[in-house]
Amino acid sequence: MSLWTSDAAIAATLGEASKAFAVSGLSIDTRTLKPGDLFVALKGDARDGHDFVGAALAAKAGAALVSRRPDGVAADAPLLTVANTLRGLEDLARAARARSNAKIIAVTGSAGKTTTKEMLRLCFDALGRTHASAASYNNHWGVPLSLAGLPQDSQFSVFEVGMNHAGEIRALVALVRPHVALITTIAPAHLEYFGSCEAIADAKSEIFEGLVPGGVALIPSDSPYAARLAARAVQAKVARVVSFGQTGDAKLLSWSPEGAGMRVKADIMGRMVDCLVGAPGLHIAQNAVAALAAVALAEGDVLNAAAALKDFAPLKGRGERFEADGVAVIDESYNANPASMAAALALLGAAKATRRIAVLGDMLEMGEGGAAHHAGLAAPIAAAHTDLVFAAGPAMKALWDALPGARRGGYAATSAELAPMLAAALKKGDTVLVKGSLGSKMAVIIASLKSRGA
Repeated sequence: MSLWTSDAAIAATLGEASKAFAVSGLSIDTRTLKPGDLFVALKGDARDGHDFVGAALAAKAGAALVSRRPDGVAADAPLLTVANTLRGLEDLARAARARSNAKIIAVTGSAGKTTTKEMLRLCFDALGRTHASAASYNNHWGVPLSLAGLPQDSQFSVFEVGMNHAGEIRALVALVRPHVALITTIAPAHLEYFGSCEAIADAKSEIFEGLVPGGVALIPSDSPYAARLAARAVQAKVARVVSFGQTGDAKLLSWSPEGAGMRVKADIMGRMVDCLVGAPGLHIAQNAVAALAAVALAEGDVLNAAAALKDFAPLKGRGERFEADGVAVIDESYNANPASMAAALALLGAAKATRRIAVLGDMLEMGEGGAAHHAGLAAPIAAAHTDLVFAAGPAMKALWDALPGARRGGYAATSAELAPMLAAALKKGDTVLVKGSLGSKMAVIIASLKSRGA
């Protein structure tokens, strides 16, 4: 079954097709494009997708969405020409949502968005035909791309929605129009742009404004901003507000390590659940409760959904684990804020190891209080019984200065400079946590550790 025919795409975008076509997917990147995809030539700050249309067609794209005929493209190439390709993509997204009968879940939060989205994908896959955002496609390109790729016969769909400025979620959720809007947590992230966690909570609560009539707001009961989120939902005239956490309507009753994951017991709005989850940690257990609550609110079978969580695996850069020459590694290199740092350090503290080593990079966009937030990590580091800390980046100097001498493993201005210092200190039996904001380039440390294993 085609995702888009030329006739349907013309009706959605008011574009002009050079010839009839049918496509089975969408892509904005020739490196991941699949035969039959519609290649969308978006223009960014550094690159113009029109420069890659020829490569996309050579890779057997079914057609290309363009605003002009690119140089060197054959006269008979399948092109859909629109006034603006981002607007054209958004038009396809609106049309996909309008023709869908799927139950739609939208997920946002300061941490745990992608993990919870992937849990929901697993849960709903066990119940019916499911579509979900790829990777972390949660911005002004990723959300319409994911939504425009929604197959018409999907029964469930999950979209991750992100932001780093006020108003961004409002625009994106207007496209998605979910039945359930889930906020995972509120934490000091992007403080440089917001100034306070209250402002972050307000920006995240924009997700409630796009709910369909009768839709449900799902909020974290344990958050100090729960009351504020609930009030924002009421302002948005949300029909129902449901909470989850260690208190609330969907409760985490207990979690305990079991094998490579854990056993979770929960009360999901009156339905008792006892299930295995394929990754450990309190924050993962809370994400699982949030996901199961969303399933219940989407009128899905909670018990069958819970059974699917045994197949959940930590994501790359978000808790993925591997061994490198006798050293156990927890890869949390994708992103960081104080709340996710504390959660990751708790995972390190639970590890059975000869030594526990934290390798930490800067938490970015922390604003004027950034030094205090970095220095404040000394407390969860101590609580995790961390033996050594290796730190990289100018912001992490505040943590380095706050650490007792016995815990200081090494400090460097960059992750590349830190990598050999860490390598020289490691011993078999160590467990190493690597975490930092994406811009701190802690993936360099991960690559170094993997090469040690090789």
